[in-house]
Amino acid sequence: MWWNFIARSNDEIIQARKDWMEGTRFGEVKGYDGDPLPAPELPTVPLRKRGRVR
Repeated sequence: MWWNFIARSNDEIIQARKDWMEGTRFGEVKGYDGDPLPAPELPTVPLRKRGRVR
């Protein structure tokens, strides 16, 4: 997981961040009268799976 986006790949995280910043795909928070919080910048290296840890 990166920020509040859950995805299976680095490309999905990139797309989720783009969708969030453009105001698409994700719903509106009712009762909050401020601007949406911006997603942090992505790391400069691709995110990678950590694997299942138990």
